[in-house]
Amino acid sequence: MRSRLFLKIYLTLLASLAAVAVASAAFVWLGRGEEDSGWQSQRARFITALIPPDLDRHSVEATLERFSRAFDADIAVYDRHGRLIASAGRPLPRDIAKGPWRHDRGTMVTELPDGRAVAARMERPFRPVGRNPLAYLALIAGVIGLAAYPVVRHLTRRLERLRAGVDAWGRGDFVTRVPAQGRDEVAAVARSFNKAADHVERLIKSHRALLANASHELRSPLARLRMAIDLYEQAPDGNRKEEIVRNLAELDTLVEEILMASRLDHVETLDAQEAVDFLALVSEEGARNGVDVSGAPATVSGDVRLLQRLARNLMQNALRHGRPPVTATVSLADSQVELRVRDHGPGIADGESARLFEPFYRPSGRSEAAGGWGLGLALVRQIAERHGGTVRHEAPPDGGACFIVTLPAHRSAQR
Repeated sequence: MRSRLFLKIYLTLLASLAAVAVASAAFVWLGRGEEDSGWQSQRARFITALIPPDLDRHSVEATLERFSRAFDADIAVYDRHGRLIASAGRPLPRDIAKGPWRHDRGTMVTELPDGRAVAARMERPFRPVGRNPLAYLALIAGVIGLAAYPVVRHLTRRLERLRAGVDAWGRGDFVTRVPAQGRDEVAAVARSFNKAADHVERLIKSHRALLANASHELRSPLARLRMAIDLYEQAPDGNRKEEIVRNLAELDTLVEEILMASRLDHVETLDAQEAVDFLALVSEEGARNGVDVSGAPATVSGDVRLLQRLARNLMQNALRHGRPPVTATVSLADSQVELRVRDHGPGIADGESARLFEPFYRPSGRSEAAGGWGLGLALVRQIAERHGGTVRHEAPPDGGACFIVTLPAHRSAQR
């Protein structure tokens, strides 16, 4: 099971080599017959030129004698009826020239165009030495197969490591990553897997932290709501009824923010965007929350509901954790729209600005009864990032806190 892919790839390579070897051998074998036929024809013409038909017996024997000494061969010439005409060297078998001409035990028989036949027995045949092409092709295929083994094994071993990493990750080991060395497709798949694993791990950690913090934050309004309901049942009172309604509204807001944060975690950019009059939107939220709004007209691209939530959360955060007056200012400069929301409260302690936008962050020295910062600022950061913007905190010189959101201006406004 572990090496199934390796065997498939390697056996496919070997089968391809074998097919090429067999096809090449067949081609060479068929071509060799034509080569032999051509060589025999040329050899017959050559011998005929050396021993013409009208040459007398004495001259034929002299010529054969010279050939016999030169090639250390036994040579004989026969007429068309197989009768011996002349010979040199040791006698050849009497039936060598009978029947179809053949090669037998080192004896070469050549039929001449005039019907005669020449038989020669020698240590080295007077013809090209034949070699079996299959042997050479099998040797080449074997060498290639051996050389391909480590390459194929290296490739499949990387795939096996990738599969093992995916299996481990699928079993819940979300910190598992796979090696991504190289620049080929396997390395690209490994890098894509690691990138997806990092993203999923961040989402899981974020959701776990969100669930843990939300569970903790929900306990306070639920406890107050239960107590208010018990007291209201014992002695109905308008103030207690308002407390019940206020706690229900707090629970509803918290659940809505949790759902929105979870949804924004799963998107990188917004699908539907439209041109939004940002100053008018902030002014509307300021009127609802009693915050003074000023600035210059500016247009941004985005989701109206999310941008309303961004402005509302900044204003409510300033009203809840700061002191009045709370002001909001919209400005446009260098193709960037900037929203500043400032309060005149105690401000933020040094060293805590970087953690203000964490979900349910509780500043140092803040009691559990007072609660944490909830998801308000965390949602502001998520909404700003999904619109291609940023959010940061500044400490004004005269005290208080100022949150600054920067968003890209709408393209029509940039022109």
